[in-house]
Amino acid sequence: MVGGKTLCVIPARGGSKGIPHKNIRILGGKPLIAWSIEVALMASSLSDVVVSTDDPEIARIAKELGAQVPFMRPDDLAADSSPTLPVLQHALAQMENLNQTKYDAVLLLEPTSPLRSVDDIENAIKIFYNTDADSVISVCKLTHTHPMQIKKIVDDELVPFAMNEPEGIRRQDLKPDAYIRNGAIYITRKNILLSGSIRGKKCRPHIMSPERSVNIDDEIDFLFAETLLQHIGRSLLEYG
Repeated sequence: MVGGKTLCVIPARGGSKGIPHKNIRILGGKPLIAWSIEVALMASSLSDVVVSTDDPEIARIAKELGAQVPFMRPDDLAADSSPTLPVLQHALAQMENLNQTKYDAVLLLEPTSPLRSVDDIENAIKIFYNTDADSVISVCKLTHTHPMQIKKIVDDELVPFAMNEPEGIRRQDLKPDAYIRNGAIYITRKNILLSGSIRGKKCRPHIMSPERSVNIDDEIDFLFAETLLQHIGRSLLEYG
């Protein structure tokens, strides 16, 4: 085990307005949540893998896949507007009480990022425990849109959103490189999480490839993920 005792929390509430039953919608022949559970169980650096859900069907499927579901998430933490932080705090408190143990950190794996690999998880955990980071968050390099290219309209005029774009420069020559959170991995020290933050002040990156950074929010994302799985194969996801 690398560095410390890490609790993996996979949040999966039953309600979803955009895609009904999204967390158990079939992707690549198995429920969406299965991709996160399976890869977490393959990661030797994790102490426990727990699914936080309010839905009995999700709980049943998660248990069949090998995850722990020793408690059900309360309704006030399962609404559309419920933030992630209290869900993680609740899961941490429940697991420490049930197992009579103390964790050093919490790893958040959202089911909507199914294409992360075991190596992504293991490498992010190594970065976390080998540095003074409060957190490690996965990111993906922006290859098609740089922040300098982003504009806003003010008084019917097109102006820079935040940064001036040099006139005539090629997109690939814009510097410095820019990265965006891909939603796949968040690791946070326990004391930072309990203080009210997932990120903290010292946040380090784990850089992931574009093909493993798919985040499923709508039907187009599902279609894109299915297409990727058909072309890149499962082995790339396991050993990115």
